[in-house]
Amino acid sequence: MAAPPTISISTSQSTTHSGGAAQSQTPVATYAFRALITRLSSSIRQGFAHRRPWLELVDRTSLSRPDSVSEAATRIRKNFSYFRVNYTTLIAAVLAISLLSHPFSLLVLLCLLAAWFFLYLFRPSDQPFVLFGRTFSDREILAVLVVSTVVVVFLTSVGSLLISALLIGLAVVCTHGAFRVPEDLFLDDQEPVNSGFLSFLGGAAPSAAAAAAPAIAARV
Repeated sequence: MAAPPTISISTSQSTTHSGGAAQSQTPVATYAFRALITRLSSSIRQGFAHRRPWLELVDRTSLSRPDSVSEAATRIRKNFSYFRVNYTTLIAAVLAISLLSHPFSLLVLLCLLAAWFFLYLFRPSDQPFVLFGRTFSDREILAVLVVSTVVVVFLTSVGSLLISALLIGLAVVCTHGAFRVPEDLFLDDQEPVNSGFLSFLGGAAPSAAAAAAPAIAARV
């Protein structure tokens, strides 16, 4: 009498397990991306809540030429402590105007950021990146992104544009801070230095790292 046929279910179980893992990686990456956007939006809103009135910033009656370099430096320090959110907004506006006036540089920068987000930071580790029939590993993708970033920032007009806009914004801020008389400002010495919009600048990177941690940890 012939023995009954044996049915192997290990293959189907492994296939089911791998399929479930593949489906579980996509929500992790999606959740990390949404968490990053939520944290950045919350930090920006919290920062803008500490801004000073713009009419107070452009009050012409409070402008006078400083008598010395030391007085100008003191004014800049006090004014930056008081108008830090407004000054940061001005620098960001100069950067935005510079990028909008150079659409090609803006497009290159957006493409670079999108590549970092969707090819490495928030790409599920179980979904390999295939280009022209070749599968690229995570290390290869990271190396290409790092090299591309160096080339874009230092060897194209994007880097010079960003640096020039940043220097122009800093020049505007320092000029206003040197000529704005801070005697009428109510400065709170007990106010933490990194409060307001600077808390967003200091916490943006940790927030991005914390949001991207699940997606990155999944590929390690």
